[in-house]
Amino acid sequence: MSAPLTRLGLPKLWKYDKTRLWHFARHTVVPVVLRLAPSAAYGVERIPSDRGCVLAANHFSGIDHPLIGAFVPGITYFLAKSELFEVPVLGEALAWMGVISIRRGESDRDALRIARQHVHDGDVVCVHIEGTRQRLGYPGPIHTGGLMIAMQEGAPVVPLGLDTFGWSPKNRRRCALVFGEPIELDHLSRNRSGYAEAGELVREEMVRLWRLAAEAAAAGLPSALPDGTRRNEPVSD
Repeated sequence: MSAPLTRLGLPKLWKYDKTRLWHFARHTVVPVVLRLAPSAAYGVERIPSDRGCVLAANHFSGIDHPLIGAFVPGITYFLAKSELFEVPVLGEALAWMGVISIRRGESDRDALRIARQHVHDGDVVCVHIEGTRQRLGYPGPIHTGGLMIAMQEGAPVVPLGLDTFGWSPKNRRRCALVFGEPIELDHLSRNRSGYAEAGELVREEMVRLWRLAAEAAAAGLPSALPDGTRRNEPVSD
C-alpha cells in the first residue's frame, strides 16, 4: 500500500500514539458523524472493562464503524476488508487507527492472530459477523470466524444490534445501537459443532438487540429502552 502521508511524517503529530489519535478523532470527527447520523447507544456499560472481548455486530451501512467508535470507550480494533486499505488516504487512516486488515473469502491467519492478541491484551475487537453489509434491512447469516477469536482466547462475546439500514449522506436518518450482556462461550467445544452452536446463540441475541435498536430509532431515541436500559452519551475522553 502506498503511504505518502505516512512518509511525510503526519503520524508525528500524535507521536505515533493511537490513543492520542482516537482522542483527537473524538473531538473532531465524531461531532460530524453524529450530525450526519443523529444517534444514540444503549447498554455500552455492558462491555467488560477488566478484560478483552469481541463485539459481534450486524452490518448495514458505512456509518457503522464511526458510530461504534463514537460510543465505545477506548480504542476499538475493527476487522475490515483488505480492499479498503488500498484506497489512498483512507487506507493510511485505517492503519493509523489500528484497524485490522482481513482478506475476505479465505483463511487470513495473520489477521486472526493480530485480533486474538488484542483480545488477549484486554482490548475490544469488533467484528461484523455477517461478513459484509446486508442489503435487505435484516441481519443475515453469520460467519463464525469472529467468534473463534473469542473462544480461542476464553473471552466473552458482546452482541451488538445496529439499526442503520438505509442511512446515507443524503438520507440522514436516526440510528441506534444496543449492546447486549456478555456471552460466555467457554462451555462449548472448540470445533466445528461448537462454533456453529456459538453462532446460533450470538445471532439470536444480535437479532433481538437489532429489533430493540430499530424500535428506539423509530421512537425518537428515548432516554431509556422498555427494559430500563439507559441511553448512553458519546465518549468524550
